[in-house]
Amino acid sequence: MKIDALVRSADLSRIGELARQAEGQGFDSLFVTENRHDPFLALALAAEQTGGIAVGTCVASALPRSPMHLAQVAHDLQTFFGGRLTLGLGIGDRVDLEDRFGVASHEAAARMRELVLAVRAIWQAWNDGAPLRFEGRYYRHTLMPPAFDPGPTGWGPPRIVLLVEEAGLAEIAGEVADGVVVAGSPEGAFLRDVVVPAVARGLHRSDRDRSEIELSVALDGPPGSADELHEYVDGHYGGLADRMVVPLC
Repeated sequence: MKIDALVRSADLSRIGELARQAEGQGFDSLFVTENRHDPFLALALAAEQTGGIAVGTCVASALPRSPMHLAQVAHDLQTFFGGRLTLGLGIGDRVDLEDRFGVASHEAAARMRELVLAVRAIWQAWNDGAPLRFEGRYYRHTLMPPAFDPGPTGWGPPRIVLLVEEAGLAEIAGEVADGVVVAGSPEGAFLRDVVVPAVARGLHRSDRDRSEIELSVALDGPPGSADELHEYVDGHYGGLADRMVVPLC
């Protein structure tokens, strides 16, 4: 079981200190949310202040951004971080999308699926030199002249992880993502009876197996001691989750 640290409010003046703290305490990854601050700016500072801990968003809001924007910022950070980036994406609810970001909320899950595929197509163009020919229902990306091509990261593309709250998005994550995050200290039965079967259906659709995706559970409260955390994990999620995300502050 890998244990990751979460910073809920990535204040740029403190993120370097918190990143060093997380690395010093032996966490496997440091994740930042998108609440009061832009998560990608915080990640750049966190990576600069650490040596080897993986870093990522948990999560950035996907639908207000275009696939090209997400692909570009993640590609640049993956290069700068030396392959340490995880791109965690979430949808948010209707009110969040429409009233905070000012974007449409219709067909959000379908749009998320296509957005991930579009981002991967852009990364393939940059990392492998493949022609960019992505034409979907919601997104179209067909222009990539040399002046816009940053070239390969040298580390391959980042991992993409999706925040899921119901079976439909868990199935999409199983099909197109590298990981699943279930937030809110979910019940073990929800993972066992809803999330895991949905992820399995998505994996089957993309002809992949369970080893090709990681399932994470994000806790709401502080982790307590290491012994208490492992006891909690074993009691609630034994054999179901691969990673645990706990709040650092």
